[in-house]
Amino acid sequence: MPHHIAIGADHAGFAYKEHIKTWLEANGYTITDYGTHSADSADYADFAHPVALAVESGQADRGVLVCGSGEGVSMTANKHQGIRAALVWQPAVAELTRQHNDANVLCLPERFISLDDALRSVHLFLTTAFEGGRHQRRVDKMMC
Repeated sequence: MPHHIAIGADHAGFAYKEHIKTWLEANGYTITDYGTHSADSADYADFAHPVALAVESGQADRGVLVCGSGEGVSMTANKHQGIRAALVWQPAVAELTRQHNDANVLCLPERFISLDDALRSVHLFLTTAFEGGRHQRRVDKMMC
């Protein structure tokens, strides 16, 4: 089970990031918060790159990113070779992306998911194991 979680968000994801941090801390996870630290306008890439680098380098076990649509942080994180960032809009997708894709960064769209579903998605993302097998073959084909 992952223990150290890197987290980041732009201004549009700041509120959920703060709720997710509280939930992670209450559930015994170690967190590194790469910002933003307010609701002031900020660029998603400034937070997605450090989270992706932390996961890619092994400084964090998994990453969680939040922006308005989830797309900007997902696209940015997926530029990193060791990252499999998944845009998740409902808890079942969080579970499947772990089981089938071995996702290591969860990307949430604050404007399109309830806080309750976002927290359930984080829980499933952190507690669901990768199934391996035929899925490993497919994951191996992702790298360019």
